[in-house]
Amino acid sequence: MASENLSVISHISIGTNSFERAISFYDKVLITLGCKQIMQHPGAVAYGREFPEFWVQTPIDGKPATVGNGSHIGFVANSKEEVHAFYEAALNNGGEDDGAPGPRPDYGEAYYGCFVRDLDGNKIEATFWNEEL
Repeated sequence: MASENLSVISHISIGTNSFERAISFYDKVLITLGCKQIMQHPGAVAYGREFPEFWVQTPIDGKPATVGNGSHIGFVANSKEEVHAFYEAALNNGGEDDGAPGPRPDYGEAYYGCFVRDLDGNKIEATFWNEEL
């Protein structure tokens, strides 16, 4: 019997208006969390540790990509150091600060994370849940 997948999300996709720049950005940022390119299709690349969970692509309908107000994508970090590496890699590759690494006690005592905007303005986050607290 196969083990049950505890995740509720299969994958998520974001659009970009500058595909090559976006792929270069995510190649450098997601490696800090142990992610790599898993699949490629014309105009689309999927990242993950083992499975294609996060897609960056040009919109299929040919219209410009837009940013969702009130939405963001949170990536799992395995340590505070990974949160900092994610943040620094994003800023060093054209991303914008939207919340420096640190504890977020409003989200729970164990929560440690950062927020940045990618090159298209999408809000992304790296989060470490410190079980030792």
